[in-house]
Amino acid sequence: MNQYDVAVIGGGAAGLSAAMVLSRAQRTVLVIDAGEPRNAPAQHMHGFLSRDGMPPAELLAVGRREVESYGGRFVAGQVTDARRDGSCFALALGDGTTVTARRVLVTTGLRDELPDVDGLRERWARDVLHCPYCHGYEVRGRAIGVLGWSAESARYAQIVRQWSDDVVLFAAPGSLADDEQEQLAARAIAVVEGHVSQVVVQEDALHAVALEDGRTVPREVLFVPPRFVPNNDVLVGLGCDLDEAGWVVTDGTGQTTVPGVWAAGNVSNPRAQVITAAGEGSTAAIALNAHLVDEDVRNAVREHRRDHTH
Repeated sequence: MNQYDVAVIGGGAAGLSAAMVLSRAQRTVLVIDAGEPRNAPAQHMHGFLSRDGMPPAELLAVGRREVESYGGRFVAGQVTDARRDGSCFALALGDGTTVTARRVLVTTGLRDELPDVDGLRERWARDVLHCPYCHGYEVRGRAIGVLGWSAESARYAQIVRQWSDDVVLFAAPGSLADDEQEQLAARAIAVVEGHVSQVVVQEDALHAVALEDGRTVPREVLFVPPRFVPNNDVLVGLGCDLDEAGWVVTDGTGQTTVPGVWAAGNVSNPRAQVITAAGEGSTAAIALNAHLVDEDVRNAVREHRRDHTH
């Protein structure tokens, strides 16, 4: 079978949630999944009601089984080309096959762009972390560092401070405004000015943060606010409008500016946690099905009129 009501591109929380809703609505659904979830390095996920602490891979495995139980289908791979084909969309996959779908939902997520600091990527999602709401409770009370490499670093450090009294912000020289320095001092957040060169690891654990001038600052955990880059090649290829920051423009249901194309989860909302992405997938699926019903009604009326004019 190569023709579907909906093709869901991306098999994370948003895509699986949407696929389940649509499959339960008796739609034929194909989930195209590259198998590269953003949170793969994380041992556990948090903040998901009733699933707090569950390994991310387990959530996806359970979700896939649920979707399959309602008739949803899966294919491993990536979409290499997407285009409109009459009233449908044609999606070319990496293995050379092509599938068509009446509607497309893109849930391909984003990737985290990190600063060029030696050892940072290797410790990602272990003791180098990005989301205090996802990981802060597990490292509460420990010696925490915040790598300041963005304009919002001081504000980010203030949020991280919620989980520990021992927080150090590593800031580039001259990057902090006077009011930011005062606010940091008021909450006993230490500031170390300088350029971070590497994270120091001992016995497979973060031990310190090293600066280019030779100083080292002992830290057990390092929070790094990443730069989010959407995996939006399919959306761009289909001609969806992007905003000034490069994120796809959607309405409240996830519908893009291209009729028949929706987006949900981190590909359109960089701040969405797993539970948020799942909710956005459900919202998009309900809107998608309603859109399909409208088309079904138009087609049925056309057939009805043709049958009754002869």
